[in-house]
Amino acid sequence: MSEQAFFNGLIIGWVLLAAIVFSVLLFMAAPYGRYFKSGWGPAINNKAGWVIMEAAAPLVFAVCFFLGGRANMATTLVFLGLWEVHYLHRAFIYPFGLRNRGRGMPLVVVGFGLLFNTVNGYLNGRYLFTFAAGYGNQWLGDPRFIIGVALFLAGFIINRQADRILRNLRRSGESGYKIPYGGLYRWISCPNYLGEIVIWVGWAVATWSLPGLAFAAWTVANLVPRARSHHTWYRKRFPDYPPQRRALLPGIW
Repeated sequence: MSEQAFFNGLIIGWVLLAAIVFSVLLFMAAPYGRYFKSGWGPAINNKAGWVIMEAAAPLVFAVCFFLGGRANMATTLVFLGLWEVHYLHRAFIYPFGLRNRGRGMPLVVVGFGLLFNTVNGYLNGRYLFTFAAGYGNQWLGDPRFIIGVALFLAGFIINRQADRILRNLRRSGESGYKIPYGGLYRWISCPNYLGEIVIWVGWAVATWSLPGLAFAAWTVANLVPRARSHHTWYRKRFPDYPPQRRALLPGIW
């Protein structure tokens, strides 16, 4: 089997798996963070778990870049920069800002996250830097690229702001939960997830590719059910939780 045939089969299976995962997560929350509980096998430190599973994405994507032979194309460099800026932060900065002291992450979750990021890094990196017909410099002026990058950057800002608000809810050494306020928390319970979805929808538009679309579908499959779980959890835990807030989309849902 050629790598191209393997690639095509993998992406079809990957999209189908996203639909299955979405269906499962509608009925159960993945057991990490506030939903961590025993019974899911061995666990490791939450910060270590994030580093291990997120580090695969920037590393695999970078390897695909160096193997692809398109390092002199401006559009290729923009795609590389966007991906690496997001994932280097997610893998090596974000985990060390977590203040949920003592919380663990099941190895099964770490393993699935590692697989998820490895496959997404491979599918997107290999397509952009090898299998695609090529993104010439004219792509920089294409409306799809401009709109997609604008969405990516807007989502990045939303996500970073929401994470900062959550982090500042706790002082060093604290581990309890509080109601977040400020930014898009005024209207929704999970602006960090909204930002992440906007990032990868923007990526799908900017790359105008099936791997990009598959990644956006996976992001929705993971985060829409988790946003619903968070919203329900907040309402049950805090009687004074702002009633006007929605889970993910202001004024809608």
